[in-house]
Amino acid sequence: MCSTVTMAIVPDEKDWTWVNERPCAECEFDASTTRPASVAALIRTNITDWQRLIADDETTRRRPDVATWSALEYACHVRDVY
Repeated sequence: MCSTVTMAIVPDEKDWTWVNERPCAECEFDASTTRPASVAALIRTNITDWQRLIADDETTRRRPDVATWSALEYACHVRDVY
């Protein structure tokens, strides 16, 4: 994580289990209709997006604002979810 960050992200205490029942309004992913056999291919496709997003070292670690994670922090979150 970038050592120049001076403000922490406010912890999220929401119950995110709803994503297993209905589509996400932000990204439109619908886990409830996703076949388990298609998950590996979806992850491989998603990798190309992350390669593009974290390719630039200069912007990868920088938070766009105090309430938004950097691309690197989001990438680590997705890694942890996977």
